[in-house]
Amino acid sequence: MVNLKQIGLLVFILFVSMLIVLFPDIAMHTNEKLMPFAIIFEDTILYPISIASNDIPIVLILLTTGALFFTLRFGFVNIRLFPIALKIVSGKLQTLIEKESNSVTSIHPFKALATAVSGTVGLGNIAMVAVAISIGGPGASFWMIIAGLLGMSTKFVECTLGVKYRITDATGKIHGGPMYYLSRGLAEKGFAKTGKILSIVFASFCIGASFGGGNAFQTNQASAQIINRFALSNPSAGVVVGILFAIVVGIVIIGGIKRIADVTGRIVPIMACLYVLACLFILFSNAQLIDDALREIFYGAFSPKATISGGFATVMVQGFRRAAFSNEAGAGSASIAHSAANTKYPASEGIVSLLEPFIDTVVICTMTALVIVIFNLNGVFNYGDVIDGEVLFIATNERIGGAPLTSAAFESAIPGSSYALVVAIVLFAFSTIISWFYYGSQSWAYLFGTSEKAELTYKIIFLIFSILGAAVTLEAVIKFSDAMILALVFPNMIGLFFLYPKVKEELDRFRNR
Repeated sequence: MVNLKQIGLLVFILFVSMLIVLFPDIAMHTNEKLMPFAIIFEDTILYPISIASNDIPIVLILLTTGALFFTLRFGFVNIRLFPIALKIVSGKLQTLIEKESNSVTSIHPFKALATAVSGTVGLGNIAMVAVAISIGGPGASFWMIIAGLLGMSTKFVECTLGVKYRITDATGKIHGGPMYYLSRGLAEKGFAKTGKILSIVFASFCIGASFGGGNAFQTNQASAQIINRFALSNPSAGVVVGILFAIVVGIVIIGGIKRIADVTGRIVPIMACLYVLACLFILFSNAQLIDDALREIFYGAFSPKATISGGFATVMVQGFRRAAFSNEAGAGSASIAHSAANTKYPASEGIVSLLEPFIDTVVICTMTALVIVIFNLNGVFNYGDVIDGEVLFIATNERIGGAPLTSAAFESAIPGSSYALVVAIVLFAFSTIISWFYYGSQSWAYLFGTSEKAELTYKIIFLIFSILGAAVTLEAVIKFSDAMILALVFPNMIGLFFLYPKVKEELDRFRNR
């Protein structure tokens, strides 16, 4: 039941929204303050080292070497256990894995998967693929696929640990994720102080990521798509979209993880299927061009076009960077949702999580990439010619980027489809926001406790970012969002390298059963 405090929260959000609409300089000032911080933070997180005359960010080296190590160490678990993951999600192994739990927040493995997938399958699949291809050319999508396949193994490791080290508090609520396996797991190894520091660092970055990539970026691109599609000229139009998001999200998040899981469990499968069907229709309608598109993608991965500054390194970095944003393998965020799964075998939930990078990056991102590359086979825009995250359409001399670019590709193939894509983008954004609210709130609770005051404070800040995200520029949001999500990799991957033997024990226990 909604209480007076919850009603007061929504009233406060409306009040803040009204201030931003009446005084648009607030949004402009926020953008001016955010940009320098975003640039500095991005440069720090993406600090490169030179390898074969190419500058490769350390964080991406950590991601790829870690994913490759886990893939080899667990005997290609990403391929070998894929059929078992499908059986668990379909319920065929439910009797084996189910756990008698008194927790008020335990949920079915499929709903845990849906909640986690809703945090990954989102505008990263629509907008970030377009950004990656705009900057790195078609070849960036090749490296996104490689990152997705390898990331399946990393996701398995982190989600298994998430369930193994989760806790249930006095009220019956489950808490899990990197904050807990870093602190509790490393304490078992005799590194209690290090584990505590890493867990605090992770929780801090996760809160920032929930404000940025999980929230502000989503409303930014949803509002951009709506404004672009309906040619809205009112400068406050974006803020209005942000206000509507804040209100609807506020209503949903009041219900907690079970409400979030119920909503995402219904929305995600439907919208993902509809989006995939639309992509398949476009691809089948242009079947004769798929070979050309695949050729562009493959050759572009190793021999980028001259217009792309930085050459091969830029192409590969864009692919891995956008894949990390899209499926979050290595960031550890999804393990927070999987920790709430009703299972007595941690490895079973780790196996379920294998499906996320596959669905998100290997399937959906690849389809989006093919649609965009086919759209640009006749040279609609030049790869690499990017300003503020936007490419120049040669025929109209107009710059667009992110979700509107993908929308233009859909519209050229299916006239009128861009209107349907508006709905898809709004739903993708909405489901991602409410999933990332849960991730951020769990991290906030880890740092500041579970009191009503602490919870209310986080909700207020989170919903304000929903509004501000629609008001600031795409470039500022991307820089801030990328940096925050990639920052999670450092504390998380350190923990995974120390704790992966525990995952082997849990996998053996599950397989023996």
